[in-house]
Amino acid sequence: MKAFFIRHLARCVALAILCSASVSLAEDAAWTPLFDGKSLEGWEKIGKEESVWEVKDGAIQGSGVPSMLVCTHGPYKNFRYRAEIKINDGGNSGLYFRTTRKPGFTDGYEAQIDSTHRDPIRTGSLYGFCHVYKQLVKPDEWFTYELEVRDDVWRGRNMTRIKITVDGNELYEYLDFALTFKAGHFAFQQHDPGSRVSIRKVEVQPLAD
Repeated sequence: MKAFFIRHLARCVALAILCSASVSLAEDAAWTPLFDGKSLEGWEKIGKEESVWEVKDGAIQGSGVPSMLVCTHGPYKNFRYRAEIKINDGGNSGLYFRTTRKPGFTDGYEAQIDSTHRDPIRTGSLYGFCHVYKQLVKPDEWFTYELEVRDDVWRGRNMTRIKITVDGNELYEYLDFALTFKAGHFAFQQHDPGSRVSIRKVEVQPLAD
């Protein structure tokens, strides 16, 4: 009886591991790449022609005068979104979501990208809504930005939940009862001529409405 129990337990453990691996693979498969690592296919520059968006060493790189690089896929409403990003010393950029197809700097939500710029609002901030002033990421070092965004109801009130995570550390969940921005596109900001932003491994996982 004891031997039978041990064999049965071993089968259960093996089945649990297999199921866990299957779930993990299914979750990974749900992420859709938005950058192919080689070209700007699926992206469009909006703004001043002199600004530069190019692909070097497997990453999108932005430099020069102000502009936006907009993902032509979408629009997206509820989703998880992540990207690996690097900003230079003194640089400033932004990860935009629920923005318009032809955005300016105030169109859509902006997750700030800023380690040492003169603007004290640092990486991890939801610009204009919830600000982080502590340096969470050093300049010229890659980090992972991850967002979870979905419309929801809290105590009978409609609102948008925005969860911000940096390098696997969840910073906060902001509740926007004003429902400021609806479904929209993703974009990256080239803030000024002194800023150089690099972006790689951009992915989205749509969530049910």
